Amino acid sequence: MSVIRDADSRRSETPSGVMTTFASPTQGGASRSLWRVDAKPGAAGPLHDFDNEQVWSWISGAATVELGEERFAVGAGDTVVMPAHVARQVLADPDAGYTAVVTAAAGARAISADGADLGTPPWIA
Repeated sequence: MSVIRDADSRRSETPSGVMTTFASPTQGGASRSLWRVDAKPGAAGPLHDFDNEQVWSWISGAATVELGEERFAVGAGDTVVMPAHVARQVLADPDAGYTAVVTAAAGARAISADGADLGTPPWIA
């Protein structure tokens, strides 16, 4: 068993927000990664894919999720299961942004829109 204190959480900042790793292989030795996304109002995450399923659950704010050919409006209390190998983009509400908690398999790898392997993001590692 590992206890990861809030003060020890790993924070990774990107142009669209902050990812806070709660647990991962390198943070507590977990077999799954668990992190929070705090997206700035109006932020647009990149169009990308993953080689593993991700599960996103919104805590506050709102977003539009583009998943394959589908588009969903989501808000606090909503959960989206994002299958592996389906292009996705998450667009934060222009006024509120959003906070979501996400989980994926340890070592999940991001794939760019053009198919390039981007590796494992630091919040999942």
